[in-house]
Amino acid sequence: MVKARTSEPGRTPVAPAASMNPNGQERDGNTTAPSAPHSTDLLERVLDCGNLNRAWRRVKVNGGAPGIDGMTVEAFPEGARTHWASVRQAILTGSYRPSPVRRVEIPKATGGQRPLGIPTVTDRVVQQGILQVLGPMWDPGFSESSRC
Repeated sequence: MVKARTSEPGRTPVAPAASMNPNGQERDGNTTAPSAPHSTDLLERVLDCGNLNRAWRRVKVNGGAPGIDGMTVEAFPEGARTHWASVRQAILTGSYRPSPVRRVEIPKATGGQRPLGIPTVTDRVVQQGILQVLGPMWDPGFSESSRC
């Protein structure tokens, strides 16, 4: 265990930042960070067919309104068959840019309105695919059964 330090006499000891995980919790005695996978490996994992199919199923179940491009969740499979190769290539080359979100106003429970941004279905699938790969790396203790 790393020796705790105090910032001032009489204050609570503070663990050095190197002994904390990304959630701010102390690591279990291991003060060396795990080596991160190479970014190309991460992209391949994000773009893996199985990962993207799981991402698509999650987006489909969540439903939602179309983004700025007007594509519905129901129309996505056909659009993906036509355009996915270019989306994939853009992600691999680093030139992929999410579309602007469609802004709408929705009613608040307490009255009034609040803005809501609606991403395109394509962007939702890409974001979900990234989350499925990076989420377990950043929060390995989060139980899959805890997800909504």
